[in-house]
Amino acid sequence: MANSWWEFEILGDPALEDLIFWRLEKFGCRGMSSEVKGDSLLVRAYLPELQAQLLDLAALSLWLRQDAMTVGLVVPITQWHLIDEEDWSSSWKQHWQPQEIGDRLLIYPAWLPLPEQSERFLLRLDPGVAFGTGTHQTTQLCLESLEMRLGPAPNGEQEGGVVVADIGCGSGILSIGAVLLGAEKVYAVDTDPLAVRSARSNRDLNNMSAEQLVVEKGSIERLIELIDEPVDGFVCNILAEVIIDLIPQMDALAKPKSWGVLSGILLEQVKPIADTLEQHGWSVAALWRRQDWCCFNIRRE
Repeated sequence: MANSWWEFEILGDPALEDLIFWRLEKFGCRGMSSEVKGDSLLVRAYLPELQAQLLDLAALSLWLRQDAMTVGLVVPITQWHLIDEEDWSSSWKQHWQPQEIGDRLLIYPAWLPLPEQSERFLLRLDPGVAFGTGTHQTTQLCLESLEMRLGPAPNGEQEGGVVVADIGCGSGILSIGAVLLGAEKVYAVDTDPLAVRSARSNRDLNNMSAEQLVVEKGSIERLIELIDEPVDGFVCNILAEVIIDLIPQMDALAKPKSWGVLSGILLEQVKPIADTLEQHGWSVAALWRRQDWCCFNIRRE
């Protein structure tokens, strides 16, 4: 089957939602959705057929069972099957609805008709195969942090001229959110070419120019090449293990008063992240938590 995708379904205790999403993201799933089924939670995840063999999926099922047993909950029921790309797209759209985040943003699926009116900034999104829809706690925490950083100044006027970097941009949701919230320019990078394509498509969907929102393939090294001077702030919503590796290179992005937003971090991963930040001259201005996920708001010491 050309362009086939694995659709992985997990039915389990709603209390497992964060742990399931974390495991699926760590496994490399390209998109995830969840819905309540009676007293249970049904999570669907998708990844290209070429990315996983049957033994890999069996291992993922075993890890999900072990995760549930570790926290003392009933093990979830898992199953998987192949679908074509058109079915994947339709399936995703059925389970994703508009969502308000913070005080100022409305995440709005691209395929729905535009609302007649909204007092919020409308962030239109078609995630395609890239991570980032606004449903996950880490994305919400990052957007709320950006709202705090890019909100109106104390005198009530909007602060201008702020340049932001997005490391691991995925669908581009954080980059687009930063522009809507007031950033003058955003540089976004991702190592996945599919994510780059998705972010550029969503940039166009939100009528933003390539000069206003620069999207390139690569990681922090590519970002350092792109910027003319250190940025005012940056956001990084990826896995904690990757963030630890990136922290030593964040100096090259930062001014003395630059800020950073880091998420994708589970509660038990907070200490090693905090220790690594301290070793490289960063202090934690705030640590926000939503269930088992955490978001660091950091600044230069």
